[in-house]
Formats: sequence, structure tokens, C-alpha cells
Amino acid sequence: MEGFDVHINPAGIYIVAKKEGKLAMVTLEEYKQMLAQRLVEEVKTSEEFRKYWIDPLMRKGLIDMLPDGERGLRLLRELTNRQDYDRYDVLAEICYGMPPKSRVERVEALRYKHDTWFKSLPEKTTNTLFALAKQFERGGTDELENPRIFITPDVVRAGGFEALKKLGNPNEIINETKRRLFAA
Repeated sequence: MEGFDVHINPAGIYIVAKKEGKLAMVTLEEYKQMLAQRLVEEVKTSEEFRKYWIDPLMRKGLIDMLPDGERGLRLLRELTNRQDYDRYDVLAEICYGMPPKSRVERVEALRYKHDTWFKSLPEKTTNTLFALAKQFERGGTDELENPRIFITPDVVRAGGFEALKKLGNPNEIINETKRRLFAA
């Protein structure tokens, strides 16, 4: 799995990983604890974690400092059978004890919990934000931040970049949507 030496047997799942500077066989639970410990050293609370996650550069810094970085996070998502979950939820669960939501559940919660906010926006803006949320549903945070997102047919049909510009800075509107998405 992505360059990792993983052993699965009746006793459990073991990963060959660096532990105290040496390669060692660690259980999946130990591996989760290693990631959680490192992240919580850097980011103390779930609220602070959400702020970091919304900003692409800050998020990259967090992921890069984790044991095995992005690769380790992808491995963890696969071994915990969380492919339908954004990396945010995988980390929030193991580091802060937050109940994880699948990408679909997160988008449904966004629609439901922030209905009043969406109704306060122009219709094309709301439609565009829902189209962007659908992109998140398909591929998570990475898909939402894909530079080509504004040329996807669903987003173009909904009103696209122009619909967001009518409210001001499109990046600010997208960041507000991300704050609400990860708070949902």
C-alpha cells in the first residue's frame, strides 16, 4: 500500500513505520496514536484544526509534519475504511474524538444547518455553492480547491465564478462555505 509494508493477520493490522527513530512494527492503533500525538502537539483544539484545514497552505503544513505525511494519511484512510470521508474527518476523529461524517453526510448537513444563510444569498450564488459542495462530495477538500472547478459543467450551469463575484471576493465566499461545511 503506497510504499508501506503492511501486515494483516488474525492478530490485527501492523505497519512498518518509524518509531523513536527506528523502523518497527506498529499496530494500526499505535499508528493512529502517533499521528494524533503529532497533530495535537501542533494544533490543540478541534476549532483551531478547522481553521488550519480551511487554509490550503496551513493544511499542507499540518499534513507534511505528520508521520509519513500525505502518504500516511492516505494509508490511514484506506486501512480504516474511510474512503468516503474527507481527510479532515479522518484526522478529526483520531485526534479530537469528533464523530466522522462522510463527504455526502457533510454536504447534507451543510444544506440543512445553514439553510437560512443559503436563503439569504442570491439564487445563482446558492446554486453555485451547492454545485461546489457536490464537487466536495465527489472528491473532498482537494476537489473543492481544484483550480479547474469553475469550468466543471455543474458549476458553470449553476452560475459559476460570476455568481460568486456578485457578492464580492469569490475566495472569501468559498472560505465561508468551507467554514460552514466543516462545522456542519
